[in-house]
Amino acid sequence: MYDIITFGSATKDIFIKTKKFRVLKDKKNFATGKGVCFNLGSKVDIDEILFASGGGGTNTAATFAKQGFRTAYCGAVGQDLAGQEIIEELKNLNINTQLVVKSERKPTNHSIVISGINDDRTILVYRGASEELKKENIPWLKLKTKWFYISPLSGELCKVFGDLIDFAVKNKIKVALNPGNCQLSLPPKLLRKNLGKIDVLILNQEEASLLTGISYKKEKEIFKKIDEICSGIVIMTKGEKGVVLSDGEYLYRALPPKMKAADRTGAGDSFGAGFVSGFLRSRGDIIVATQIGIANSTACLKKLGAKQGLLKKNEKFYKVEVKKEKCSKNGLCQCRVCG
Repeated sequence: MYDIITFGSATKDIFIKTKKFRVLKDKKNFATGKGVCFNLGSKVDIDEILFASGGGGTNTAATFAKQGFRTAYCGAVGQDLAGQEIIEELKNLNINTQLVVKSERKPTNHSIVISGINDDRTILVYRGASEELKKENIPWLKLKTKWFYISPLSGELCKVFGDLIDFAVKNKIKVALNPGNCQLSLPPKLLRKNLGKIDVLILNQEEASLLTGISYKKEKEIFKKIDEICSGIVIMTKGEKGVVLSDGEYLYRALPPKMKAADRTGAGDSFGAGFVSGFLRSRGDIIVATQIGIANSTACLKKLGAKQGLLKKNEKFYKVEVKKEKCSKNGLCQCRVCG
């Protein structure tokens, strides 16, 4: 019996740091209004390079394992060197890999993370083997655990989303979910059905906006809509502006400590898994869970790579202030955004 099984992608990350790239402002051709450019046909010197593993499934598993939980990862890698390296790294982190499937169809997921450009980054992504995991590939009889943590799913794996939720409910497994665009783009009726069974729902501002169809600047309307969908703990992360969450009775807010990030890859994964780790260890104390989530994310941001700086069990950390306020039964949304 595991404490938790994580689902999601497994990626081989290549981190590149260089000052040779330039930012080109162009609102017409770039959705963000800016693009990264370099000389065509030239060689570009790299200042730093790091090889590491990433992907929501393995990133969250790393946090749970470092926090001392019996952890397994269920996902797919390719039959290649990158896939084998990921499996070996997971084993070294004391993460069970018996649920990992080796795909014959596609190579392991890869990403190239280009950083050092005005303190921002650009990620080139190849979505490979992780998208090939189908329902029939999952060893359902081996999914014996207390919790599922489901990271963003895509490709064939996204089609298994509902099956994972139904399996969890049938086997009395609690579910923490950080949905991706594929899950949030499911037919509304099906999505509402699945989200109604979630124990912890973790969203960033953009995901909350996609889920509700409301601008993330309108917190009042967003939370009112989410309350109609999910009865579990709802979390909305806001980057440097912190996090706001509710258990349906109380509203909680917290800000992260100010710091200069070495890399933002894996920040969301480290918060989500850190929160759930704290929630499990404290037996449901949301304040403790929020403090551990923010501390784990802060530690992750200090290092290059999604797994390098994660907190270990019993490691000391700075506890941020978590503000708690009572919400009225008939005006949950009004209370959520007050103060």
